[in-house]
Amino acid sequence: MRLRGKNVVVAGAGPGLGTAVVRLAIAEGASVYAFARTPKPHLAKLGARMGTRDFSKPEEAKAAAEEAAKAFNAVHGLVVTAGGYAAGGVEEVGEAELEDMLARNLKAHIYAVKAILPLMPPGSSIVLTSSIGGTYAAWPRHVAYVAAKAALAKATESIAAELLDRGIRVNAVAPGGMAKEDNPDAQPPPLGAPQAPPAEVAKVIIWLLTDEARWITGAIIPVDGGRRLRG
Repeated sequence: MRLRGKNVVVAGAGPGLGTAVVRLAIAEGASVYAFARTPKPHLAKLGARMGTRDFSKPEEAKAAAEEAAKAFNAVHGLVVTAGGYAAGGVEEVGEAELEDMLARNLKAHIYAVKAILPLMPPGSSIVLTSSIGGTYAAWPRHVAYVAAKAALAKATESIAAELLDRGIRVNAVAPGGMAKEDNPDAQPPPLGAPQAPPAEVAKVIIWLLTDEARWITGAIIPVDGGRRLRG
């Protein structure tokens, strides 16, 4: 078990990727505190502590950190899977949609790191969730979404540089499309498929939390099955 004895906080642990990360982290021996905007009883059934917090609001992120501090003497891994998706071109996007995408795909990540960081000792790992749409590919008619994800990719690099001397690694995964939930009975999709099972992305996140990835920081890792190669 690669995470035995480690405490992991998952911020934005909704269905899909967040749940997959919680499940795999527990399977690897971690103690997990999972936070979502609404109650998710199935996470407790997996063996996680469960909190209800919206990390796009700084006061909520701070409260989540206080809850985690009561449960854990330290946090060795932080995974932020908070996010949201909206399509729309530059002539269609409104202020509310733009603010929502920035709140869910950028602010929530920054506030989560800011709040949890004081609990993290040297050797800890932070994994954020960007997108190939904000890094490796040009997605037309997704201007608010890709702008937020691109900003998050640069924020990841900035935070990683800031934390070098503290011995804390910071990376991001960049999925393509993802299914809303894992289907264990489904056949694995072929390379280049438009949607990945959340568990495939979660496997990379878990690896980044382990000591196997101790020499990787400031990386934005595409986990898209090659979708970006199709243009």
